[in-house]
Amino acid sequence: MATQGRDRDGVTDRALIRHGIFLFLIGLVTGTQERRFTNMRMALSAHLEGVMNGTFLVALGAGWGHIGLPGPVAAVARWTLLYGTYGNWLFTTLGAALGTAAANPILSQGNSGSRGQERFVLFGFRGMRYAFLTSVVLILVGLSRREGVRSCAS
Repeated sequence: MATQGRDRDGVTDRALIRHGIFLFLIGLVTGTQERRFTNMRMALSAHLEGVMNGTFLVALGAGWGHIGLPGPVAAVARWTLLYGTYGNWLFTTLGAALGTAAANPILSQGNSGSRGQERFVLFGFRGMRYAFLTSVVLILVGLSRREGVRSCAS
């Protein structure tokens, strides 16, 4: 019987795969609407973030059971991973819609948002970055553990 989104084989995490497919889908939809954004170049980046991060979640979901982290640490890795992947798409999309420049001056194309918009997007990118880095480091640690010390990742 599957528990907490894990498949019968104990390796596949169907919930992460569903999140990945959903993020892939919203990345594709973002790509169809690029011309409607204030900053089309950043909208293209948002499209690519959705597609790439969705693919990343599908890949991790397929092998989540091989990540040998204790339950609470696995939960931190999982939630920071989800925040990082969705946040990456969300804050890039917001930056494209609002035309902000602080977080990505190269993509700004001379646009800039209000002071509040710039700060919101900048802090969102910073939080997402630290969450994503945390999850990737934890996943690497889990994958580096010896086979004998693996525990059930939830």
